[in-house]
Formats: sequence, structure tokens, C-alpha cells
Amino acid sequence: MIVVTGATGNVGRSLVRALAEAGERVTAVSRGAAPVELPDGVGHLRGDLGEPDSLRAAFEGAEALFLHDGGTGGHGLDARAVLDRARRAGVRRVVLLSSQGVVTRPDSPSHGGVMRAVEEAVRASELDWTILRPGGFASNAYAWAESVRAERTVAAPFGDVGLPVVDPADVGEVAAVALRKDEHTGRVYELNGPAVITPRQQAAAIGAVLGEPVRFVELSRAEARARMAAFMPEPVVETTLAVLGEPTEAELRLSPDVAAVLGRPPRTFAEWARRNAAAFR
Repeated sequence: MIVVTGATGNVGRSLVRALAEAGERVTAVSRGAAPVELPDGVGHLRGDLGEPDSLRAAFEGAEALFLHDGGTGGHGLDARAVLDRARRAGVRRVVLLSSQGVVTRPDSPSHGGVMRAVEEAVRASELDWTILRPGGFASNAYAWAESVRAERTVAAPFGDVGLPVVDPADVGEVAAVALRKDEHTGRVYELNGPAVITPRQQAAAIGAVLGEPVRFVELSRAEARARMAAFMPEPVVETTLAVLGEPTEAELRLSPDVAAVLGRPPRTFAEWARRNAAAFR
């Protein structure tokens, strides 16, 4: 059996589906109620990575664990305690969803610092491990869904600065392979998309899917900071703006790892937009 934490997230949902389609027994773990879209035969348990004892039932009979902090950047995740309980329950393999920021922004407490400590706990766990380091997600475009629905408008900073965003479904499928195949043990995979794409181009791609123009409005850095500060801590805001506005060479580099693991090119942003068009209608 394979335990998937963060099962209600963009990556977790894709991973659960990929494992179920491969015939694996899966327990989906989330802090809240079971999502209605769980595939047939997939069990669900509530659990909190900040409370390792809440995962005991999930680990019973499990052989592999997908470890995901639920999008908190590692904050509130007691990784060593979680991994210790998993190992004692008989889990022998862990796949960690980490972050590219561990290597591209190592001095940022909000991006690289905390997840680096989680990676170290995974390496020291005595489990067979694989680490996934995605860059920016195509699904971050969900932040524009309300304004696209209401006004056919996308507002974002740095309209012509691009990043090779990755489709969460690709991350989930890579994780599914790593959880099932021994040859990925001890590997670190950097996961991103097939091409650099700017916010302006993403808006155009969403418009093409909808069959209507989507207007792009460029925010100043100060305007973007004010908007992001409403739901992000200040250190996260500043590092995020730096990534979006002044990406490093490493953050722009196209990785071969999705293709190497899956045997096909990574999906484009346009493909992600087509699959998720309903969110923007």
C-alpha cells in the first residue's frame, strides 16, 4: 500500500489518480474531509503532518510514502518524527515533494531553508528515498481565475519575464513512478516545463482556451507586493517577487528529468489550461 499525504492538493490528486490507475492500493491522507473525486477503491484518512501520531493508522500495512507538507514550505512539518513512525510501521520507501528553491534560493527561509532541513531528514531516515524539486507550478494561474471569470483580465507583475512552469500532473506522475520503481532510489529530480512562458503569454493561452481575449494588466512591484501581503508572510512575498522578477539562471534552465522518468516531454502550460478551462469560464 502507498500512503499519499497532501492528497487533496494539485500534485496529490494527480498522484492518487496515477497510482490507482496503475492498480496500486492507496490511502489518501489530508487534514480535512475526503475529496469527492477520489478514485474508486482509494481509502481516505485524516492526518496532520504537524501531529505525527495522527498518521499511525495511515502507516499500518504501508510500504511507501509520498511526503508533502500541504503547500506550507515545510513549516509545521515534523519530518523526522513522521519518518520515524513510518519506518517503524514498515514503510520502506519515501518520495519527498521538495522545492527547487533548496538549490536556487538556499538562503531564503521561506523557500530553500526549511525544505533543506526536510530533505536532510529524508536522507537520514534509513528509508529508500527520492526527492522531487519542482519549480513554479502552472496551477499558480488559479489565482487569476476569479478575475478571468468576472472581467476576462489577468493582473500580474513582470509581464514579460518567464519561467518554465511545470504541470502538477507531471509531478504527480513522476512521483507515481518513483514510488513504484527501485531504480529511482537515491535520485533527486528537478521538475519543470518544456519552455519558458511569461505571465502575458499565460493570459493569452487561457484566452485561447476560452475562445475570448483575456486582457493582461501589468502590476508594479509595489502593487504586487501589496496584493500578496494579504495572504503571504513578508519573507515569502519578497522571495516570490525575486523569483518572478529576477529568476536565476538555474531557475530558467530546462530540466530533462520529467522526460527521462516518464518517457515523454513535459506538458505545456496550454495543455494545463485546456484541462482546467472550467475554472476560468
